Amino acid sequence: MKKYDEILIGSGPAAYKMANLLARTSHKVLVIEGFEYGGTCPNYGCEPKIFLEGAVRTVLQSQQLLNHGIGQPAQLDWQALMRTKLARFNPWPAETREIIKRNHDIEDGYAHFVDDHTIMVNGYQYQANHIIIATGQAPNILDIPGKKYLHTSYDLLSLKQLPKRIAVIGAGFVGLELATLVAAAGADVTVIVHSDRVLRDFTAVEDRALVEAMQDRGIQFRFNTVTKAVSQTAAGLKIVTNQGSVKTDYILDATGRRPNVERLALANTGIKHDRHGIKVDGHLMTSVDGVYAIGDVVSRKQPKLTPVAEFEGHYLFDYLTGKTSQEIVYPIIGQAAFTFPEVARVGVNADDVADNADYRVKMVPLKYGSLYAGQNDQVSTLTLVFKGQQLVGVSEIDDYAADDINNFLPIIGLKISGEEYRKRILAIYPTLGDKVAGLLP
Repeated sequence: MKKYDEILIGSGPAAYKMANLLARTSHKVLVIEGFEYGGTCPNYGCEPKIFLEGAVRTVLQSQQLLNHGIGQPAQLDWQALMRTKLARFNPWPAETREIIKRNHDIEDGYAHFVDDHTIMVNGYQYQANHIIIATGQAPNILDIPGKKYLHTSYDLLSLKQLPKRIAVIGAGFVGLELATLVAAAGADVTVIVHSDRVLRDFTAVEDRALVEAMQDRGIQFRFNTVTKAVSQTAAGLKIVTNQGSVKTDYILDATGRRPNVERLALANTGIKHDRHGIKVDGHLMTSVDGVYAIGDVVSRKQPKLTPVAEFEGHYLFDYLTGKTSQEIVYPIIGQAAFTFPEVARVGVNADDVADNADYRVKMVPLKYGSLYAGQNDQVSTLTLVFKGQQLVGVSEIDDYAADDINNFLPIIGLKISGEEYRKRILAIYPTLGDKVAGLLP
């Protein structure tokens, strides 16, 4: 039986970060991947999504500026866009595999545990001083009659032909971002929402403004609607719900993601997990000594985002190589939905402290500034949350909310006061950054 210093099960952002750091050491490392090297983010997630947004944003902004300096809005060529996207991203898994292979042993296949400290892949057994589970998450598929007609985000992001009608089940980040994408390309889109609102990480005001902006572009929403079954008809697909039926040509199931643990045979071990993922302690160790978990497969309260996964990979490297003995402490974490308009946030949610006298909430309309007026951005609003004199939370709905909110992360994370900020920083004018000094007490 071959033994290693570390075995990494998975090659997504968390494992890839750790593998690159381990390449600087003399450690003997095995990386196992049964899906595509690099994981979801570079192949089917944030990287291709933000790539496609370049064209989508241009189209939607040109529509927004119609009769405000633009006489003819841009049109999205879906087939050309997909050709460009596939040409860029199709080589990435093989390229990532080769990068890892330069420094470590690799096995192409799905690993499973034989016992607490032994794994098997392709008929071979391996052990290591440290086994790191980094298998990430996979899209959920509703277990309903007709589920064979449901597609995941992986499928949609590789569609060479755009269906005329698309139904999106789910109104989280993935559902709303992809609804924005296909609607901009000309599809008739219906979003089916099981509750009474969309993105709950943001404020109710921002949610309503986003939904209204999407509705103004022709995207339909069905709230408090539960999907019960799907069937094929002569005219296309029929979605049966508690609120009647929806006729469509293509269905995206965006009802969430589940941790990739099914193939690991965790029943052969003492590793504890729940529906959110594998349980770990403050050092990212599972309930089995010497076995760790990092990335989206971990059951934790922090959002499951690529930067968080990479942060865990870096932390675990430092911990296992003796650079730290402290438990992991997560930094301030920003979030954004790359819809149109975008919504982004960091820190305390204004809705959570609306009735708390220790906090003060300030809403600032941005549409009157020349930058936003020039974009005809009529919904742009910034929401600030203060505790005493310190900024502790901020959110925004705006065409460039993600970039705008990044202005505030250092202020909250480093607890910078308004006085200190004004002494040390003169931001570029006229941008939101230039307004920050005046917004702080």
